[in-house]
Amino acid sequence: MDPESLPLLRDEDCRGDPRVVAPRLVGAVLCSRSPDGFAAGAIVEVEAYLGGLDPASHAYRGITPRTAVMFGRPGLLYVYFTYGMHYCANVVSGVEGQAGAVLVRALRPLAGQELMASRRPAARRKTDLTSGPAKVCQALGIGPLHNGVDLLSGTQGVWLARDPAATPPRLSRGPRIGIRVATEHPWRWWDATDPNVSATRVGHPVPVGEAGTGAPGRSG
Repeated sequence: MDPESLPLLRDEDCRGDPRVVAPRLVGAVLCSRSPDGFAAGAIVEVEAYLGGLDPASHAYRGITPRTAVMFGRPGLLYVYFTYGMHYCANVVSGVEGQAGAVLVRALRPLAGQELMASRRPAARRKTDLTSGPAKVCQALGIGPLHNGVDLLSGTQGVWLARDPAATPPRLSRGPRIGIRVATEHPWRWWDATDPNVSATRVGHPVPVGEAGTGAPGRSG
């Protein structure tokens, strides 16, 4: 399987409640191309953020220069800076004008592993390359210049693809991590069979056919 030849994700794959889109994105392939080369990985862990309905979302208090991308059309890339040293990547979801996003927490490396390792010299094992949201951006060379990129176009250096032959992931669901508010909501999904997910794996299996969205409404 050549990740560069895979079909792009479609608009409908990113459109909808982030709690529905998030588990849908597990198994999608995040790709990046730069002057250094090509790298790609299958998404194995995600978290949903609900904008104005979610105190843990950057867009909870409305649109700002930082969060404007989150109010754009589904399929855009929202990149933010955190802890004064790291970038994290999110897939904008929902509908245009209403902020929503899915944080990409972890990938399974598929291509460009040597390039990833050169960007992540602290990684000691293959499973350390992309096992966290900041690691994903470091390994794929994603930074502030990619904020607002259309992930569905395939022409702007970072894009999302799908592998029609991939085995469906065995999803688990649990609380989001690394946040201080709205921690009770089970809006994190991951592939329970994959060793590349973040260290915290507490959760429960998602029944077949269940998106695991929870009830709409104000978080927290």
